[in-house]
Formats: sequence, structure tokens, C-alpha cells
Amino acid sequence: MSSTPTEHAVTQRPHRAARIEDRWRAVVSRFQKARGWRPRVEPFAGYGTPRRVRVLARVLLSSPTFDPAVHERESADRRGWRYFFTAPAPREEVRVHVGDATVDLVSDRSGYLDATIEVGLAPGWHDVTFRPSSGAVATGRVLVVAEGRRLGVVSDIDDTAMVTAVPRPLIAAWNTFVRHSSTRVPVPGMAALYRGIAASRPGTPFVYLSTGAWNTAANLRRFLRRNGFPPGPLLLTDWGPTNTGWFRSGQEHKNTSLDRLFRELPDVDWLLVGDDGQHDPEIYARAARLHPDHVAAVAIRELTPAQQVLAHGSPLPSPGSLPGHVRGVPTAHGPDGAALTRSLARVLRR
Repeated sequence: MSSTPTEHAVTQRPHRAARIEDRWRAVVSRFQKARGWRPRVEPFAGYGTPRRVRVLARVLLSSPTFDPAVHERESADRRGWRYFFTAPAPREEVRVHVGDATVDLVSDRSGYLDATIEVGLAPGWHDVTFRPSSGAVATGRVLVVAEGRRLGVVSDIDDTAMVTAVPRPLIAAWNTFVRHSSTRVPVPGMAALYRGIAASRPGTPFVYLSTGAWNTAANLRRFLRRNGFPPGPLLLTDWGPTNTGWFRSGQEHKNTSLDRLFRELPDVDWLLVGDDGQHDPEIYARAARLHPDHVAAVAIRELTPAQQVLAHGSPLPSPGSLPGHVRGVPTAHGPDGAALTRSLARVLRR
């Protein structure tokens, strides 16, 4: 087993903001534990090959009255801001079981667990058991991708799968923190596009890559399931301070996540799907330049002028969102899933 923390790892002395946050969390954690709060694990879907898998989860502190069934039922339609009222449990020991492998992990400063485990598993979905040193056992899942060349799909979420009008701050804040999860609207035709790919190419892995916070993972999983998107791991980020500043870079998160996917799933040729309201085109162009053997095609949903205004204040695509030609990588464009389906049918035949 090799532990491979992502951006949550401390590789240098943390920024002052992170040190202040750590001290505050330590005080709150001692107070909560004195009142009987115990660790609980919130699993996230992982992925891997038949020889090794990446497991993901977060350890949180919960009150003695916490009931997972009640929590799931009540959180199914809560306002977004409620997902951010969590208490991370740093440096908690957790025993992880997957297949015939058992490893002991320790949560990082924000409570995250992120590790690569050597284990033999058949292709498909498998259970992962998380057992904290004290507290309830939790079960997550990991997707094992079969060996051999195959297509995979990396999809952005905001304004690609879900209508959000991000990143204009006030609109983004309203969508993220105020609206009920059940009111979120899917981009027309995108779920049908993905289901069509899954049906025509069995064994296609789907990965949903977003700059959204891990706090919203359960909400996003429900949205994707409710609207008929194929299941797949979420790769989100933590919105708190880092080693270098107050906020994380969304572009860096997507770049490093793509680099890691290409490295850990080397047999997959990826279709990269995003929109032109943010930085997806330039991020995907970078991926195609650096990893031409791992990018099958790029699909960009084109926002309307009104949607562009909501996204970044201009009726035109954001500056830098239209990359130059990437040799050998076909690109599809369209305003919705139906148009992208037609465009992809052409470019993937080339």
C-alpha cells in the first residue's frame, strides 16, 4: 500500500491561514470530544485497476445523537449552506478493508483519507469498509476499470451536467448555499449523451471532475442519480486554506486530477467534456498537448450569450476559453447534449 495524498497533504510549512485554521479546529475538536462527539467516516467513490485502487473518504466528528439513516433522509433536500457545517477530524486512525487487503490510514489536517492500495480485484464496483478507531463503521465503493484499451469520460459538472452559472460570485453563492438540492436543473440532453456512450461501449468509466467542495459530494451524487447520469467517482476539492494561501486553484485541481487519472488508468482513452464559460477548454487543451495518447476527444458545451453573462459578466466566452488547434485531438461543440451527441458521432469516427 502506498499513501498518496492529493492537494490536502502538507508538503511544506502551511500558510498562516492554514495554521490559524488548524489551531481553531484543535480547540473545537477538544470541546466536541469532551461532549461525547466521535469520528464518523464519509466515504467517497474511488477508482482503480485490477491491481491497485485509490480509496477516498473524509473523517468528521459527529454528536452522540447522530443517526446515519436520519441524516441521509433529512439531508436529501436541504439548503446548500447546511453541507458546510461539518467538523473535520484530523489525525484520526482508520482501518480500511477492500478485497483481501487491510491497511491502516491516518486522516490529514482536514480529515481526508486518500490512499492507493495494492489489491487484486475483478472489474466492476466493490465495497470498501472504513473502521475508525472509535465510532461507526462506514461502507464506500470503488470502481475497478478492466485492463485493455477503452473509452472513458471525464465530465465537468457546473454548466456541463448541471445548470449553475458559475463562477460569477453572487450567482455561484446563491446556487451553492441557498437553493434546495432538488431544485438544481440538469443541462438538457447531457444525461442521455452519457447513457448512450455507456450503452454502446460497455465498461466505459465515468469520472465527474469539478472545482466544487467535497462538502457537496452527497448532494451531487443524488443529483446525478436522480437525473439519470451514469454512476462514477467524483473528484472535488477542499475550499479551505492551503500551504500557499487562503484559497485553492480550481485550474490546478483539474490539471493535477487529469494528470493523475492518465497515470493511474493508462489503458483509458478519455473523452473530456466541459463548457466554455470557465477554463475547461484551456485545461483540456493542456491535457491533450501533454498526454495526446490518453485524450480521445474534447467536447465543449457552448453557453448562450445570456448564460455567459451570468457566468462571467460578458456575452462572449471567457478570455482564454477557446484554445488553439490541438493536433490529432478531435473537438466537438454544441449548446446541449443533443447537439454534442451529433457532433461527437462525427468526430469520433475520424
